[in-house]
Amino acid sequence: MPLYLTEAEVAELLSPADALEAVEGSFRRLAAGEVENVPRQRTRFEEGFLAVMWAVDRELGLAGLKSYAAGREGASFVVLLFDTSTTKPVAVIEADKLGQFRTGAASGVAARHLARPEAKTLGVIGCGWQARGQVACIREAVPSIDTVVAYCRNEERLAAFCKDVGAEPGETHRDPGGQQIVVTVTTSRDPVLRGEWLQPGALVCAVGANDPRRRELDNVVLERAAFVCCDSLENAKRESGDLIEPVEAGVLDWLEVQELQEVVSGELPGRQDPEDIVVFKSNGLAAWDVAVGALVLERARERGVGREV
Repeated sequence: MPLYLTEAEVAELLSPADALEAVEGSFRRLAAGEVENVPRQRTRFEEGFLAVMWAVDRELGLAGLKSYAAGREGASFVVLLFDTSTTKPVAVIEADKLGQFRTGAASGVAARHLARPEAKTLGVIGCGWQARGQVACIREAVPSIDTVVAYCRNEERLAAFCKDVGAEPGETHRDPGGQQIVVTVTTSRDPVLRGEWLQPGALVCAVGANDPRRRELDNVVLERAAFVCCDSLENAKRESGDLIEPVEAGVLDWLEVQELQEVVSGELPGRQDPEDIVVFKSNGLAAWDVAVGALVLERARERGVGREV
């Protein structure tokens, strides 16, 4: 019988450190060819869309999918896991918290491998649900961070976010954009980060836009970058307006875009100079959902959490 886990139970079972461990392991298995990941598919309906993305992790012995419906009233997420040896469903997991931490963990893995080792400051453009996961996981991955600067256009949301995560409010986008690690996690259609704001040695994690019609980074960010990577080239060519438009404009070539898994596995060095500006474009992989879902399922079984359905 599959185990059903609620959002509250996932929040009880999953920590930023857990998510980092699971997502970094997923990157290593992707590099080793142990994971097959299928990009997100979207189907529109009147007030929103249904999305489905799936992956098979042979080392974990799990096949899984994440599906979510998004519309004017928000979004609802679920992860379904199957045991590949028995083909039986083993878990149904409400996955908003899981998604928050798996997305944050991917940026944490990028920061662990691509940020300057002595990085002390983190800038966050955006102050929504996903931004909280970014701060938690990057702090876990880079313990030297002692200052977080955040900005979003809504003053009340910015104040609440800064209070919740222990950040300093910026006056404009430029303030977080000038930090050593910069995360963009917005729903903006137009760039919120300008390359001229970046300090030498900065790492940029662009997280918010997974639609070819949306961009968070201007062309100067890509022009200044010495190393550009993404979570999946296949995904990026379908979803990353932040990369698609610069490629079309001749600012960037797809041959210059690497995958983070190659850095995590040691196939590529990533950052080669402390002064290099590095970009990680994150769209989100079902492989991460399967990996983090597997860890949550293991914790639930250990602690007797959840109910069989």
